[in-house]
Amino acid sequence: MGLKLAAAALLLCAGVAQAAAPVYGYKVKRSFPHDPTAFTQGLFYRNGILYESTGLNGRSSIRKVALETGKVLQRIDIPEQYFGEGIAPVGNALISLTWTSQTGFVFDIDTLKPRGSFSYQGEGWALTTDGERVYMSDGTAYIRVLDPNTMQVQRRIRVSADGSPLTQINELEWVDGEIYANIWQTSRIARIDPFSGQVRGWIDLTGLAEQAGIKQGSDNVLNGIAWDAAQRRLFVTGKLWPRLFEIEVVKR
Repeated sequence: MGLKLAAAALLLCAGVAQAAAPVYGYKVKRSFPHDPTAFTQGLFYRNGILYESTGLNGRSSIRKVALETGKVLQRIDIPEQYFGEGIAPVGNALISLTWTSQTGFVFDIDTLKPRGSFSYQGEGWALTTDGERVYMSDGTAYIRVLDPNTMQVQRRIRVSADGSPLTQINELEWVDGEIYANIWQTSRIARIDPFSGQVRGWIDLTGLAEQAGIKQGSDNVLNGIAWDAAQRRLFVTGKLWPRLFEIEVVKR
C-alpha cells in the first residue's frame, strides 16, 4: 500500500510539474486616444462608456470617457489628501478605493455625485465584480471577496502561479468567469481562477507600450483592463499612456 501511495504521489507531482500556466500573445484590433496625463488606476466599460479612475495625490479623479475619442465626458476629483485607486460598479453605484488611507468612496454611477464612504484595513489597489460579489486586490498574494452591500470581507483567495504565491496583483477585471489582473511593473496579465486562486494563464503584452508611442518607465506601466461583455471586446491601457487598445488574445 505504501509503495502504491508513493507511486501515486510521484505521478501527481509529475502532473503538477507539467501543468505550467500557458502564455498567450495578443493582436491589436483597434487603437483609441487616451489622456496621457491620466495615471490610470481602474477601468471598466458599461453601457457604451469607459469609466476610469486616476491616481496621485492632487490628481486623483473618477471619469466617464468616450471610447472613440478619449474625451472626458464627466469627472469628479478626489480630495487631494487621497491617492485614488481602483473602481467597480455595484448596481447604480460606483465604488472606489484609495491607496493607503484605508478609505473608499461611493458615487452615483450616472451623476458621479458622492453618496458615502467606507473603511477597510490595509492598502487598496483595485476592484472588480462578477455582478454578485466584489473582488479587491491589495498588493499581496490575496484577493479579498467583499459583500457589495457592506463591503465587508467574506473570504480571501490566495493567488498562486505554478505553486508559488503571486504578489503585486494590481488592476482587476472579471472576464468570462476569470479574474484578469495586471501584475505591477510587468507587461503580463494573469488569468486567475476565482475559486482556487490558481493562475490559469498569462497574457504577455510585451511591446504594447512601444505601440502606444512611449518609452516605458518606472510609473507609466501597463495598467487598466476593461471588458465589453456584450460585444466581447477587451480593452487595455497603461498609466500615462496616450493610447488605449482593443486587443484579441491569441495562442502562441
